[in-house]
Amino acid sequence: MSKHTLSVLVENKPGVLARIASLFARRGFNIDSLAVGPTEHSDISRMTVVVDVEDLPLEQVTKQLNKLIEVLKVVELDGGSSVQRQILLVKVRADSVTRGQVLEMVQMFRAKVVDVATDALTIEATGSTDKLRALLEVLEPFGVKELVQSGLVAIGRGGRSITDRALRTA
Repeated sequence: MSKHTLSVLVENKPGVLARIASLFARRGFNIDSLAVGPTEHSDISRMTVVVDVEDLPLEQVTKQLNKLIEVLKVVELDGGSSVQRQILLVKVRADSVTRGQVLEMVQMFRAKVVDVATDALTIEATGSTDKLRALLEVLEPFGVKELVQSGLVAIGRGGRSITDRALRTA
């Protein structure tokens, strides 16, 4: 199995997310990451879905996604031809003894401190899955108190827009 990132343009209507998620669930595919948000067109949303599946079943799901009325376009984005990012908020123990070390790690990963308490720091980091995993590994010894991570968002490199292409074919 391998991870695949799908960018799915859909009509911005109630129930679309549930229909698409259930399409994956019915086939026994676990969605590793899911991010949904509006596009530059208020009536269109972009779903970025990361799923761990073989190529042939993915092709079948993609065909079935394209059959849904609300789906405008489905594109698989690979790491080389797209920009892919996640956001991470992590609350780390940081007392007067360890605060300097934690701040050093934050700077090394180009993250930023967004909240300070006497016994903890809340850190915001944006980047690739590997970068965020590495940041968590170096913060783990200090004690992670709480963690929240967004789903992956991705967009193709270059000047072409899948939104514009989807609107032309719709």
